[in-house]
Amino acid sequence: MKDNAHTTSRIADCRLIKLDKHHHENGNLTVVDNQDSVPFRVKRVFYIYDVPGGAERGGHSHHACSALLVAVSGCFDVEVDDGVERQVFTLNRSNVGLYVPPGIWNSLSNFSSGSVCLALASDLFDEADYVRDYDVFKQLTSCKR
Repeated sequence: MKDNAHTTSRIADCRLIKLDKHHHENGNLTVVDNQDSVPFRVKRVFYIYDVPGGAERGGHSHHACSALLVAVSGCFDVEVDDGVERQVFTLNRSNVGLYVPPGIWNSLSNFSSGSVCLALASDLFDEADYVRDYDVFKQLTSCKR
């Protein structure tokens, strides 16, 4: 993490982003361009797959890193929490991503069989940027109450 500040985003800052879909008879193509398709420059890409039934992923927040989550295959739920409000988004289309800004707790669950979650992140991995304890997250977001 670049500094000790914790961004305090709101649920309203989370939003679905429709990615350009190019339809062809022989299959569709979706392109993600830095700062054109997503509201940040992508510095890291990873994907989550083979999630066992009933398992959850995520369960953290970031001080500074933003993410765009896309269900490139199958579907899953993303619960976002700003310390005051919560909302669940179901991702099930490979050309729609959920923008999760820093300061939002997120948990992924209800993965369908064969689902793949593509994550595009604004920063390289930095353990110091993670908030993995929900009680600490609540303290950091107490100014929203």
